[in-house]
Amino acid sequence: YGENDAGRHYPFKEASKDIFMDFWEVPAKSPRRGRPGIYGMEWIEKEGLRVQLLLLDTRTFRDGLLRREPTDTLHFKNDYRPNGSPDSTFLGEAQWAWLETALSLPADLRVIASSNQFSHTYNGWESWNNVPHERARMLEIIRKTGAEGVVFISGDVHWGEISRQPVPVAYPIYDVTSSGITETWPKIEPNANRVGEAVPENNIGLISVQAGATPTLTLSLIGSTGQARSEVVVPLDELSFKTE
Repeated sequence: YGENDAGRHYPFKEASKDIFMDFWEVPAKSPRRGRPGIYGMEWIEKEGLRVQLLLLDTRTFRDGLLRREPTDTLHFKNDYRPNGSPDSTFLGEAQWAWLETALSLPADLRVIASSNQFSHTYNGWESWNNVPHERARMLEIIRKTGAEGVVFISGDVHWGEISRQPVPVAYPIYDVTSSGITETWPKIEPNANRVGEAVPENNIGLISVQAGATPTLTLSLIGSTGQARSEVVVPLDELSFKTE
């Protein structure tokens, strides 16, 4: 994007978008080229399963983050504290409207790609936890649209982990965070929603879908030797309103 943790006030965001679109060879006629931001949707259909990929833009429209006061070591830590103002935004109204429409479309599995973590607990770094009312809005849209099979993928924190967020009005929301493909991170923050072990060394994330009468997801973090360092198996029907 061009500046660490920058949001909508970054002055060169349009130039960054152009570079991004060209690098990833986004077609000239793609809707992503004709509107602000880089958010978009793709589909994979195979073996009777319809998979929706929702690529969020968590920079272009996001308000600036609130810095933690250096003297506040009791309530908050690291760089950022949550913003309780209902006027602050993470995605912006146009992207929220697009997302609600997208989640209303039929799909068996929905993978939401977010640069920042969604299902973990507060750690003081860049996160959906810093804008709690926007995080709640995401869960409400999932409930409102009846969108089942939602899983998040994320990065940014320089370590890998799989989080499971219990959601009383919906179903558990898993978040596969793969981060640190080029480095080993010395300090991993606590995460009450973590499933399995965190991976501080180089890793990539993998979601495998096993089709059939009872489809299953395998959420994995793969280390540099090609072996799974952390892995969670989730029946697809667990990601359903009927299970809660």
